[in-house]
Amino acid sequence: MKNKTLKTRFTRPALLVAACFSVALTGCGSLAPVPYKADEIKDRVAQDRVQMYAEQEPVTGPITFHEAAARALKYNLDYKLKLMEGALTKDLHDVSTYEMLPRVVAGAGYAWRNNDSGGRSIGIEDRVETLRPSTSQERERTLSNLTFSWNALDFGVSYYRAQQKADQVLMAEERRRKVVQNVLQDVRNSYWRALAAQKLIGRVDTLLARVNKALKQARKIEKTGLMPQPQVLAYQRALLDAVNLLTLRRQDLELARSELSALMSIPPGTTYTLADEKEARLPAVPDNIEELEQIALEMRPEIMEEWYRKRVTENDIKAAKLLLWPNLSVDAGFQYDSNKYNYNRDWTDAGLRLSWNILKLAQYPALETALETQNKTDDMRRMALSMAVLTQVRVGVQRYALALSELDFAEDSLRVDQRLYNFAKASATAQADSELELIRTEARTLLAEYQRYTSYGNVQAAWGRVYNSVGLDVLPQTISSNNVKTLAQAMESTMEDWRVQVFKNVRPAKCR
Repeated sequence: MKNKTLKTRFTRPALLVAACFSVALTGCGSLAPVPYKADEIKDRVAQDRVQMYAEQEPVTGPITFHEAAARALKYNLDYKLKLMEGALTKDLHDVSTYEMLPRVVAGAGYAWRNNDSGGRSIGIEDRVETLRPSTSQERERTLSNLTFSWNALDFGVSYYRAQQKADQVLMAEERRRKVVQNVLQDVRNSYWRALAAQKLIGRVDTLLARVNKALKQARKIEKTGLMPQPQVLAYQRALLDAVNLLTLRRQDLELARSELSALMSIPPGTTYTLADEKEARLPAVPDNIEELEQIALEMRPEIMEEWYRKRVTENDIKAAKLLLWPNLSVDAGFQYDSNKYNYNRDWTDAGLRLSWNILKLAQYPALETALETQNKTDDMRRMALSMAVLTQVRVGVQRYALALSELDFAEDSLRVDQRLYNFAKASATAQADSELELIRTEARTLLAEYQRYTSYGNVQAAWGRVYNSVGLDVLPQTISSNNVKTLAQAMESTMEDWRVQVFKNVRPAKCR
């Protein structure tokens, strides 16, 4: 009988463990790799394509430079990603502030066992059993509690973690500022080349058609022998050179327009035109280099982000040092136990505890050394970055000066080529060599005009690098609306204010 009881006592728990083990194995077996199906991939691609261009303001007219920049900022996916990262960082900071609150935990449960809990009592001195076996606990009971607890070290560590999250919010804002500046720089690099494409591609295509027609005529002349073969071959060689140059320039123009469309997140194939606005007068080469360097050291997003990162690492060390000190914990709560044998089924308890791991104090010198080394490392990293920023400011100003010189040369070349084309056009006859000279001068004039637009775009790009190297903001702190027109106006106003305050002077217009 006793063996049967023991067998029953051990069989039931064994069956329960076996059942749990079987469920666990079944769950593990269901974790095999499950690749997406082809239909799921197609659905995802379709949804992504819709989301990439969702809720965009339609293009209702010619797009100015500032409107292109506004569209790039509003719809550029990289900028949207930085905005979402900033929002996530702020949400995490909000979450971290709640971690400083005390814990108030509500609990409920159910307990069961297959036999009685109890025991016997024996005398300590004589080892004689004084009571028969008894229990004071039901086999089946319910439990509930509501407990308040507060831990001094947890509060301190949470405080430093919240400070870190707050600094990470500021770091995310600096990264957003940098993305805004980079987007504007990219638009500068593409917009003016795309505008040149809009102005020149039609003329390039027309000239290419004339060149191809002249090539056909030259081949006919070569077959009929109306001109000496060396002369007609030289004629064809000159025409082919013109075709090659014009084709290469046409490819550059097409790519510039595609790059601008991608920056503005305009769906491929969308027809739009750029505003043929008057070119803005370019700023003169800045002569207040030291003032620009001072502003750059104060405003560059990278330096500010690095400075905030130093505070984050300092708080890491502070949190570690806090854990070296005594810990005070306070607990209080309401308890309930449905056990009918209890004299009091519900009660309130409270406790106060002070504990200290004294051996942890041995870490203090190492933490002090780590903090000092970390501060020196952060300062050195920031100074190295500051040195790079100062170099960027000076190099940016020098490149801008060189780009202005290149633009002056391109404008002079264009004037000469335009005059040569006018002379060739006025003296053109029906002869092949006259037609060739007219085509060659027209192609050279068109290429000179392309080079002039390219030089102007290079000047704008160089000016953008100066603007970026100083770290000037593109948008004001607050904007009344986020539609494209309002963003463009705010951007134009902000950049003009910076030009007046920081750069002060404008390059004199050159007569053309």
